[in-house]
Amino acid sequence: MIKVMVVGQKWLAEQILLLCMDESYEVAAVAPPSHDDRLAKTAKGFDIPVRIAPKRLDAKDVPDDIDLILCAHTHCYIAAEARQKCKLGAIGFHPSLLPSYKGKNAIQDAINAGENETGGSIFLLDDGWDTGQVLFQQTCMIGSQDTAQSLWINKLAPMALNMFRELLINLQVKEALPM
Repeated sequence: MIKVMVVGQKWLAEQILLLCMDESYEVAAVAPPSHDDRLAKTAKGFDIPVRIAPKRLDAKDVPDDIDLILCAHTHCYIAAEARQKCKLGAIGFHPSLLPSYKGKNAIQDAINAGENETGGSIFLLDDGWDTGQVLFQQTCMIGSQDTAQSLWINKLAPMALNMFRELLINLQVKEALPM
């Protein structure tokens, strides 16, 4: 059984936790930014340890024998020692077609630039922000009435969940990350 830690917040991180459980992954711990977050509340309901990490996740915060850290809707920096503690490292979702539009305002930046297409990237975390190796991407259109919020809620967050589902299913079958 693959052992993971989920780092993140809000709806997406909570859904990733539930997805991991549905796909028979062992969730060893979660790391939301606060105890009030949906991820923390849902994890507590399943007796999954909660480690609060609002800005940084260090090796001491990562349980032993973790295969993979999954980062979903997080602004928490995953330290190199924490990533190295995991057999497969740490993977995140970013709401842009990396390397374009890095950072926490990526959706609004794409709209402001007049883009008609954006998307999401599943990537390996490294020492930078949104700079790791991209594993795979999906695209979606930016409509004339779209806002950053509507794009996130209606297109990018559901896309992220589907991309994580694809990643987790492939990981179980191939026992390796897509490269």
